[in-house]
Amino acid sequence: MSDSAGFIVVIPSRFGSTRLPGKPLIDLHGKPMIEHVVERALASNAAEVVVATDDQRIVEAIKVDGARVVLTSSEHQSGTDRIWEAIADTDQADETVIVNVQGDEPLIPPSVINQAANLVGQVPDCGVATLCEAMHDMRDIFNPNAVKVVADTKGRALYFSRAPIPWERGRFDTDELPPAGIGWFRHLGIYAFKRWALKRFVSLPRSRLEDLESLEQLRLLENGVSIAIAESVVAIPAGVDTQEDVDRVREYLKSEVA
Repeated sequence: MSDSAGFIVVIPSRFGSTRLPGKPLIDLHGKPMIEHVVERALASNAAEVVVATDDQRIVEAIKVDGARVVLTSSEHQSGTDRIWEAIADTDQADETVIVNVQGDEPLIPPSVINQAANLVGQVPDCGVATLCEAMHDMRDIFNPNAVKVVADTKGRALYFSRAPIPWERGRFDTDELPPAGIGWFRHLGIYAFKRWALKRFVSLPRSRLEDLESLEQLRLLENGVSIAIAESVVAIPAGVDTQEDVDRVREYLKSEVA
């Protein structure tokens, strides 16, 4: 197995949120959410953990030793652009692996971060790696917020979509649902970039498919950058998008230390 020792974790953390303003600073069992994310990242094999944020309040809230915090522009359209600003002026080789861990994933397992970092070096000719998990619930399969992915036999992503892909040809003209075992996979929002691929991503204009599906990873596929994908080694608990998610994570953390 290829080992990406020396990889860097960068956590994009934006203060503004439509549904949960100030989301990174929401208290989760005695500490702000962003600190939980940082602690999970520090427990991985990362050589460095960086928080890239647009707000001084987040800078001041992070009290965890071992993480570097970078104040970035508030004008970025995506977390990936924010990550690039945080590392653009640092001295790294093109093959350095940079893992994007979302700032609203306070329960992300460190083993998953390691898996993504290693995967980008395991599949030839891939500049990016990400993870997925099997889907079995038809409600999720038809949920546009659950992004589906299909891959080739060598572990490269073929396409990402909010639609239920793949779809069985013989069922287009019937109301009968396909069997849940057809092989649907949900994309998980963790990415490992080789530095050259991250640099290329932010230099490219938004693509047609990216705008159509509202999925930025399609910009890479449309421009010929292959994405390695594998099933996650462990389940990744859902991130925080709503107040219900906040309550769920608080209960989990309470039971974890009980």
